Amino acid sequence: MIEVTKLNDVKITLNADLVELVEEIPDTVITLTTGKKIFVKESRQKIENLVKSYKRDIFRQILNVNE
Repeated sequence: MIEVTKLNDVKITLNADLVELVEEIPDTVITLTTGKKIFVKESRQKIENLVKSYKRDIFRQILNVNE
């Protein structure tokens, strides 16, 4: 899960596995696999970094369990 800020300053937690597409047009729009679009304040690069960090944490936990 990643935390993002909607344009109305409300913070939400989003399932990173549902992110299909992130665009800056000029606001950042996250399109989910469900087709829902969420407009957020974070940049496309910030969203990419949040998703990568989330995935790294998940894989790190999996690898630690198997050791």
